Parts: sequence; C-alpha cells; structure tokens
Amino acid sequence: MAGSDSEFDLIQRYFGAPSADVNAEGVRLGIGDDAALLAVASGHELAVTVDTLIEGTHFFPDHPPASVGHKALASNLSDLAAMGAEPLGALLSLTLPRVDHDWLAGFSEGFLALAEEVGIPLVGGDTNRGPLAISVTVLGTAPAGQALRRAGARPGDRLVVSGALGGAAFGLAHETARRARGAAGATLPADAREPACDRLFWPRARLALGRGLRNRARAAIDISDGLLADLGHLCAASGCGARVDWPAVPRDPLLAQIPDDQAREYALGGGEDYELLFALPAGESLDLLAFSVDLPLTVIGECTEGDAVVVEDADGRRLDVTRAGHDHFADNMGNTD
Repeated sequence: MAGSDSEFDLIQRYFGAPSADVNAEGVRLGIGDDAALLAVASGHELAVTVDTLIEGTHFFPDHPPASVGHKALASNLSDLAAMGAEPLGALLSLTLPRVDHDWLAGFSEGFLALAEEVGIPLVGGDTNRGPLAISVTVLGTAPAGQALRRAGARPGDRLVVSGALGGAAFGLAHETARRARGAAGATLPADAREPACDRLFWPRARLALGRGLRNRARAAIDISDGLLADLGHLCAASGCGARVDWPAVPRDPLLAQIPDDQAREYALGGGEDYELLFALPAGESLDLLAFSVDLPLTVIGECTEGDAVVVEDADGRRLDVTRAGHDHFADNMGNTD
C-alpha cells in the first residue's frame, strides 16, 4: 500500500487525522502514535473486549459496507453493555484484499456514525493486506465492584430480556434465501434498511440498560449466541438452572410470517439479536427500570435449583428445543460474541 494508499494515508483519510480524539474524555493521546494513552477515572475498573468479523462468515461479500462498519462496532459495544460499562475508546484492525476506496468510505461512515452516537473515540488500529477481516477492540469503564458479570444469579431470580428476539435469525434466513434464488433479486438494496436486513446488520447495543442494571441485576449477558445458549452460559457461571416460559418470550414481529416451530427456533437459538438477558431479584422494580431506559423488558422465566435449563409451554409441559445456538466452526454465517 504505497503512495497515496499507504497505511498512514488510509487511516488519515477514512478514520481521522492523527490524535484527532485527543480532546475526548479519557483520551490523552489518540491515533497517530505507537499506542494510545487513556486515563481511567479513579475508583473505576477497565473492561476490554474484542470481536472479529470475517467476510463470508459474519457478513455477505456484497453487503453495504456502512452496515458492516456499524455491526463491527455494535457487536463489541453490546459486550460493554452486558458488563454495565461506559465506552472509553476503540481500536480497529482492518485486513483488506486490496484498497477499495468506495468500500472504505462506506465502512468508515457506518463505523464512525455509531462511534459518535455513543461517544466512543477511535484511538488506534492497524491495516494489513489479506482476506477481508475486521477486528475491533473496545475499552470501557465501570465503577469498581459494580461491573455486571455472568456469575451471581440465584434460584428465584426473575429472568428478564430486553427488546424482542429472533429478528436477526429471520434476517439471515431471508438473505440466504435471496441469494439462493440466483442473481435476479440477490443483490441487497442500497441502504440495506428493509426490516429483515435492519435486524441482522444494524443491531443496537443496550448501553443505557447495562448502566441501569448496576447494583440491580445479579447477573447479565448479551444475546449473541442465542437465548438458550447464552442463558446456559449465565447459569453455568452462576451455578444454577433456569426455567423459560416460551409464551412469554418476546418475538420479533417478523416471525409472524413463518411457522410456529421455526419462529421458536429463531427466537430461542437464532443469535445476534444483541439484547440483554439478566437475572433480577424480586425486590427490584422492573417497571421503573423499563421506564428509565425507554425499552421493553419482559420476564421470561426464573432461575432454579440444579443446573438444567428447560423451556415450558403454556401448560407447563417441557418443549424439545433442538437448536442450542451459534457455533463459529459449524455455521456458514455465524455470530460475534
């Protein structure tokens, strides 16, 4: 990448001039040096997470680059939300097969628009040549001892989920089917904002909810692998089991278009909805919390003794749920944790 397409020139052109974020809160030195310098406020802890998106595994080759940029950052921010952390800074590593200025312009637009919306500065990164892959590291802070964890849920706690589930899985099936029909109609709309695409490629990280759950929720996790898979992670960390009331699970309106058994599969095991699942003790007001974050919150069951995670229908009968969630080494289009 020589001349006008050097690594430095690409970073400056699409992701800001060196040290452009030096005035952001917590940033002492941003892009342009050997490393960023960030200040962590006294009495706070640092939360760090990284995700990688690979073309053909996490996004379609023809998908509008702005949505890829958005999703690359949003999936990481969702991890901060699950910890109740405030965004502090982000690092971006891009591996590119070639320099495609149109793609870079769209990608940076989507990435930086979300970064500005949530107030997280881009403080560094790297570019390399190779198969298209995007790695994002985000750093956040939480008051010492108040960060949310997967461990801590107790039998009798209510299990609560934000938003609605299954929309991203529906979107993936929709886009896969569109491509299977052949070239005619296989190309995405220019803005990729039809409902199915919107659920899959423009997720929203529930940062405000995560902050609101500090000192309220006993345990929390974001739904990236699928409701049951992530509930299993939370229960394993907490040393408890869970009962899920299937009729109570909030389903994306898109699922009304498909058979009930398929809707159940998408809502319980589809993944990539990036909603929050948390264990709330009986004394905490769910209505007050929902009002404070302006977001639907639904009780879907409770934590139980033992280690079994079961799903029951309206009559209390256990359902046979076959899909456990995403597996990076089994799915053609997988998730980002």
